[in-house]
Amino acid sequence: MTDRSTESAKPGKSGKSEASGELTALQAALAAEHAAVYGYGVVGGRIGADRRTEARAAYDAHRARRDALVREVRDLGAEPVAASAAYALPFPVTDAATAVRLAAELEGRVAGVYSDLVRAAADGRRREAAGALREAAVRAARWRGGSVAFPGLAERAGTDAATSGVSATPTM
Repeated sequence: MTDRSTESAKPGKSGKSEASGELTALQAALAAEHAAVYGYGVVGGRIGADRRTEARAAYDAHRARRDALVREVRDLGAEPVAASAAYALPFPVTDAATAVRLAAELEGRVAGVYSDLVRAAADGRRREAAGALREAAVRAARWRGGSVAFPGLAERAGTDAATSGVSATPTM
């Protein structure tokens, strides 16, 4: 992985590699949103009635972000990454407590992917990605009952941003 601050400062750069990095980060964010939408379907099936409205709001927020990312990828002339038919969950979701844990996990992973998009994007898209990162961090804190020092960064520790997925592995 290259350091974008030095990469963009090099003379004669056409900007093509930065655009490619931005598209890669957009596609990763889209894949993360696909996985979050799937994951919240599972959460909704197991969550207690007291938090169902919160889960539905998060589900709707991820659907809206997913749809916006599809448009952005198309606007860049690329084919948006498709959702998988199913995703392997990080652990069994058998009751309301594990549903809450899954929701926190989903939000933490989404925050991590948006931190990559913040780094790769410029201007308006960077602001939008920072807003999505903030929203995911707030939802994660609500689900967890507490926050982490640097939302979106702890989730990326020890992983390669280009290969890490948000939720789980797609299943066939």
